[in-house]
Amino acid sequence: MLIILAFILLFHVAAAILLFVATIHNAWWVVSPVGLDVIYADLWYSCNSTCYPVENSHTVDAAFLQTVQATMILATILCCVSFFVFILQLFKLQQGDRFVFTAIIELLASLCVMIAASVYTAQNKSFHVASLREGSYGSSYILAWISFPMTLISGLMYLVLRKRK
Repeated sequence: MLIILAFILLFHVAAAILLFVATIHNAWWVVSPVGLDVIYADLWYSCNSTCYPVENSHTVDAAFLQTVQATMILATILCCVSFFVFILQLFKLQQGDRFVFTAIIELLASLCVMIAASVYTAQNKSFHVASLREGSYGSSYILAWISFPMTLISGLMYLVLRKRK
């Protein structure tokens, strides 16, 4: 039982680290113009040698970008909260009870990641300026998609897990 618990904790921490990196790192979108520096665009900034804010990120035209920003931040917060709720439930639950509350929070985090990555996939051309539209998905985008099944599996593990001695 201790080995399973350690595996679940490590899996959850790995998912949280992926969410943090995907949210913070500036490589959601990568543009490689011929003869120029590579430009990395994330949810807040576009960077080559210097960083500048995403244009019009505060306007109605960038509502999709704001959705991605909010849901990625919410997913990261929910993943961290579910970890602490799991630790609390580990000591407070009766023997034989399930970690349902932790599972619900983790599944909500998974849903937020899926929404953010899906919206970014569908609408990334709408909030990038014309010079950044000819690019490809970067490592943070891929990490966001990887963290989706990890948080989903983690939530399902908590749903099935029962507290034992």
